[in-house]
Amino acid sequence: MLKLDPSAFATLLAGRRIACVSGTNGKTTTTHLLTAALRRVAADDEDVVTNADGANLHHGIASALSEHRRALVAVLETDERVVPSVVDKGDPEVLVLLNFSRDQLDRHHEIKALGRGWRDALTKAGDAGPVVVANACDPLVVWSAQPARRVVWIDTGDVWGQDAALCPGCGAVLTHRQVDGRGHWDCPACELTQPQPDYRVDGDTVSDPNGHSWTLELQVPGRFNRANAACAFAAARIMGVPPREALEGMATVTAPAGRFATTTISGTSARLLLAKNPAGWAESLPLATSDPVVLAINAAAADGRDVSWMWDVAYEQLVGRRVIATGPRAQDMAVRLAYAEVEDVAVVEDLATAFAHPWLAGLDQPVDVVSTYTPFQQLRKLGGLA
Repeated sequence: MLKLDPSAFATLLAGRRIACVSGTNGKTTTTHLLTAALRRVAADDEDVVTNADGANLHHGIASALSEHRRALVAVLETDERVVPSVVDKGDPEVLVLLNFSRDQLDRHHEIKALGRGWRDALTKAGDAGPVVVANACDPLVVWSAQPARRVVWIDTGDVWGQDAALCPGCGAVLTHRQVDGRGHWDCPACELTQPQPDYRVDGDTVSDPNGHSWTLELQVPGRFNRANAACAFAAARIMGVPPREALEGMATVTAPAGRFATTTISGTSARLLLAKNPAGWAESLPLATSDPVVLAINAAAADGRDVSWMWDVAYEQLVGRRVIATGPRAQDMAVRLAYAEVEDVAVVEDLATAFAHPWLAGLDQPVDVVSTYTPFQQLRKLGGLA
């Protein structure tokens, strides 16, 4: 379609209320949460279109929009590199910016270049640009969002800081300290500092600009998903969804695009967790409590061909447990686990065969599976989820 009509992308975006969701981690889940909130008040589910399964480049967005030409509202999961194009051609009402982490280094290279693209797009849009919902705990997101006409800041309580050592504005080393028991970052050499939040996540609650606290009753696990939900909650309210309806809608989301779903593979019950980069693994590994645990890894184009990020992940937390390493790069994972002094490691490169391993026989609970992107999609198919 885009080959036949290069203007189709802009044409399909026109005339809709658009919410755009981007960031390295959490795009798909946040898109599902926001879509569920908006559908709660829509006259019909078909009034809200979304590319909810992760096809977040120009082709995927255009495909989803083309199938729902009459939808008045579009919630678009958007690849980091596509954000400037959507801001320029789609005039989104809301832009949700979640985080930045090293991801697919062969494609994205330095993440500051992505942040500069966001910043330039918002500068160009000026007063006609979107309201930005932004993670106040991520220095690069804050720097990128600065030119927006209005920013709603979310204190997500993010704990991952390895991708935010230097100030994106001036290059100085950022300082990190505790303020009232929460992390706070600041640049000692320029004006860039962690902004005062409009929304703040505390455990299962999120406080809003009016001082009200709302309980997040989510079916998706993890601290990071409560952060995603806070961003979706703020975006939904900007788009006119009453808070209770937004929360009720988000509570219906269970396994966005297979994430956190439980299925059966080769006769073994398995819970699937997606982790694409160091930040994602840091959040997902503590959720993987089964013994044994399965780690699936590849380095195809959609994963990123550079797997050096494994050395930034604290696999040492798996010491004393059995680990089945699987996928085309299982040997690389085994080497990393050896250095982490994880002793009981089985290497089974074929995904289906891995789930027939004797260690998994007779388990009384699903085995937790942490996987990079392409093995995750294969596991969904093996489990009948895609």
